[in-house]
Amino acid sequence: MMSQRILPPTWLLISILLMIGLHLVLPLATIIPPGLRLFGLLPLVLGIALNLIADWVLHQLQTTVKPFAEPAALATGSVFQISRNPMYLGFLLILIGLALLLGSLTPFLVILLFFFWIDRAFIRYEEQAMKDRFGPAWLQYQEKTRRWI
Repeated sequence: MMSQRILPPTWLLISILLMIGLHLVLPLATIIPPGLRLFGLLPLVLGIALNLIADWVLHQLQTTVKPFAEPAALATGSVFQISRNPMYLGFLLILIGLALLLGSLTPFLVILLFFFWIDRAFIRYEEQAMKDRFGPAWLQYQEKTRRWI
């Protein structure tokens, strides 16, 4: 399966390059005025911070960040109280920030593709693996914490 060979950070990089390429080659329409584009720094920085915190939490629990590796612990605290997938949410925020900085329409299309791809190729598998591994604890966590936000 291609998604198992290409991990989410690589999909993020591919998406960033695609966004920039489409903006340069086929911007379609400018939808963010130049004076407002710097507001893209807010979600960009927030996305980076969310990823760093989530990564730190998983390392503190001595569990994996790799999507297809078996988890050793169920992370439910810190940023995992906000989202069951804070790293993927962080990736989306990074892409949203970049799209705002670029200001044209086409980068936003890449965000939609990234969202659906990550959900289908990674999140569904990971959540099933968590359910299989942690059973009732996962179901309780899943009930009280949303997938995204």
